[in-house]
Amino acid sequence: MLGYTTIGTKDMDRAVTFYDALLAEVGAKQLISMDRIKFYGTSPDAAMLAICIPHNEEPHDCGNGNMVAIPGGSREGVDKLYAKAMELGATDEGEPGERMPVFYGAYVRDLDGNKLCFFEMKMG
Repeated sequence: MLGYTTIGTKDMDRAVTFYDALLAEVGAKQLISMDRIKFYGTSPDAAMLAICIPHNEEPHDCGNGNMVAIPGGSREGVDKLYAKAMELGATDEGEPGERMPVFYGAYVRDLDGNKLCFFEMKMG
């Protein structure tokens, strides 16, 4: 259903260092790299996450209610992603834990304040 999601950054080099290390934990890497935008994923045929300097060159801002959710694959995977993000300088927005019977998640803000969720969902 999703092709890609784009989030903004004010410092591309810092964002690349963060996302190269973080997304390697789930087997993703930069698939497309241009000066102002980088696309991460496991395949160009699967959903991707892009980080970019906004096209209008205005400062980026984080939309209230906007969040990118990254599957952890398991509860342990969620814990690992959360720990890696925190190690890389992310800000805690909710430690790993069960949020409802079918959802285990953790929340952080990246170095630019973009909200990320790492999750595992098990439907009956």
